[in-house]
Amino acid sequence: MKAAWKLLREEKGLETVEYAIITGLIVAGLVVVLGAIGAWVFGVFDGMATELGA
Repeated sequence: MKAAWKLLREEKGLETVEYAIITGLIVAGLVVVLGAIGAWVFGVFDGMATELGA
């Protein structure tokens, strides 16, 4: 019974979960930002190709 209470009070695992959640949010944000930048770059190059008559 004491081992179960000791396991419930330990917080090292919670830190790991928090870091994993923060890392996941950062990665998701980067994916969204890079996707938006990619779409913008594609639009710029598509507009240039249209202007050049390609």
